[in-house]
Amino acid sequence: MLDAFTKVVSQADTRGSYVSDSEIDALKAMVDAGTKRMDVVNRITSNGSTIVANAARALFAEQPQLIAPGGNAYTNRRMAACLRDMEIILRYVTYAVFTGDASVLNDRCLNGLRETYLALGVPGGSVAAGVQKMKEAAIAIANDPNGVTRGDCSSLMSEVGSYFDQAAAAVG
Repeated sequence: MLDAFTKVVSQADTRGSYVSDSEIDALKAMVDAGTKRMDVVNRITSNGSTIVANAARALFAEQPQLIAPGGNAYTNRRMAACLRDMEIILRYVTYAVFTGDASVLNDRCLNGLRETYLALGVPGGSVAAGVQKMKEAAIAIANDPNGVTRGDCSSLMSEVGSYFDQAAAAVG
């Protein structure tokens, strides 16, 4: 996993050139938005269990076959595994938001997850639907303007959404 600065330097080195003005401007914008980024990560992190629980509750209300006898989330053990996986995905999304880079999410969480779910008979579409529900809840919480650094957060919210979308696509 490379931080944004190391990544820019590495790319410039690969090209055999100096770091460009546009790359410097992009890094400056990222630093300027750092407080907002940390506010978003803090909000999602401090509400993580609520985000996961509400997303699971909504998913099971829409897909009750998952918690019916024979369903993939039937029995406490399977339900706990489902909630654990949702929490892990959410945690790695916060890492990606914090660093501004999806590589940690992809490398340490999503890489091979679809294959694992297929091997275990876990319905990827249901997991993807749960991830989308977490996305909606996380963005609603993170985008609440009360008690956070003021400013336009639309691009940051779009970035947050993109990490959830990557996770949903990886499992779905």
